Amino acid sequence: MTTTRTRSGGRASRRAARAEPDVAMLPGLTNTLPWCEIMDGNQVEQIDAASMDILENVGVVFRDDIALADWKAAGAKVDGETVFLDRGLVRDLIATIPSDFTYQARDPNKNVRLGGRDSIFVPMTGAPYLRDLEDKRRNPLLADLAMFHKLSHMMPALHSSAHHIVEPYDHPISQRHLRVTYSSMKYSDKTFMGMTTSPKNAEDVLDMCAILFGAEFMESHPVTTGNCNGNSPLVWDETMLGAMRAFCRRNQPVLCSPFVLGGANTPASVAASVAQLNAEALSALAYTQVIRRGCPAIYGHYLSTVSMKSGAPMAGTPEISMMNFMIGQMARHYGVPWRTSNTLGGAKTFDAQAGYESATTLSAVMHAGANYIWHSAGWNEAGMHCSVAKFIVDAEQCAMAYRMAEGVNWEDFDTALSAVRDIGPGGHYLGHPHTQENFQTAFFMPEMFDNNSIEQWQAEGGQEITARALVHAEKLLKSYEEPKLDPAVDEALLDYVARREREIPPADALNQDY
Repeated sequence: MTTTRTRSGGRASRRAARAEPDVAMLPGLTNTLPWCEIMDGNQVEQIDAASMDILENVGVVFRDDIALADWKAAGAKVDGETVFLDRGLVRDLIATIPSDFTYQARDPNKNVRLGGRDSIFVPMTGAPYLRDLEDKRRNPLLADLAMFHKLSHMMPALHSSAHHIVEPYDHPISQRHLRVTYSSMKYSDKTFMGMTTSPKNAEDVLDMCAILFGAEFMESHPVTTGNCNGNSPLVWDETMLGAMRAFCRRNQPVLCSPFVLGGANTPASVAASVAQLNAEALSALAYTQVIRRGCPAIYGHYLSTVSMKSGAPMAGTPEISMMNFMIGQMARHYGVPWRTSNTLGGAKTFDAQAGYESATTLSAVMHAGANYIWHSAGWNEAGMHCSVAKFIVDAEQCAMAYRMAEGVNWEDFDTALSAVRDIGPGGHYLGHPHTQENFQTAFFMPEMFDNNSIEQWQAEGGQEITARALVHAEKLLKSYEEPKLDPAVDEALLDYVARREREIPPADALNQDY
């Protein structure tokens, strides 16, 4: 009897390996693309001067007694709730913000650098609806949030599991942050975000981080990220400021994020909108250093322009791209890392509009040189839903942007060029040893795009991209392997969640004075 033997590592095994999803996280991105800087030096100084004039003469409202007392102690002029910030004080404070730092992940191999040319992709958060694995729009549950955390863990270009990618409606609002944080920690070992929906919620998140990483470790290592949104124009409220203090006191970074609806809560002008946004961001960045000198902080924003026809926020417009370019210049002018929003869409389904809006924003974000690239997967319907299909395709788009931003590989230039001599005029390179060795890495091969002939596409079922993405999501979830928490840590986290759920009233109260 003759036995056919297959060499280990032969063609069949290589083909089988290619069929398996590659879920290894890409390292943090070092973006080599030239920055698109649309302002000259005089215009940067003009925006800076206008922002400083706003801070000194218009002032910023801090609706928080503790913050007002802190600003008085720091030497700022305070009149009622309005704080007038001298430009010298602002410059002195923001000069102490680290220009870069490293996020520590549960798996140290997934630590990522942030600042300068170092960037990370972070999925969307905050969606009150999802489009699920059947592309049906509905309210999310905790199991849906876990699904997105698993997908975040398995998408190579996503560097974070974020936090409440979707809102789990099967848990009370007052207790929801606990389950969201545990899900972020349990289903992925990448870095994650911490909820800032109230000061007490922020403290809970940070207590859970201390269980996972150690309180002493957190004193010198960023392990999570908070987001604090301003109320444009020129207002910071008690909830956000209290959460900001919770994060900064434990040396954890916050995104200081004015919420811009261009033409509605900023002037109907790109340059003037950036001047106001810059003033708002600087006031919050400066306050982080009043709380704790030297703690990491990130220049943040959310950008949208408003349709003057309907009042609805718009995505993918040219003005948003221009503002991203300008804000990148301003953040670099001050030497602080900065956050932007990525792959935003206003479309109601994952259609051509969603694709165009997201691609426009992604291109601008990459050329603007953003560091913390949030909302990088799933966002649609102005953030009202997270689409599973769009999540998958957006994440692959980020992988393609990552590949572009890495720049040209010159290491094999001479070897590859020698193939030209081997093949000569009129030949092809498909069978050449250099092609055989490098075809998988030389050119990015998207899985979600179909480039077959129409006959082959029809023979394979004629699936459009939404269906292909949902099939891929199912495949990923079936092969998901949980990165297990240390059993003692897991037990401690669950004990903490259970205790706090007993202590927190389940009522969906906005003012949680418990």
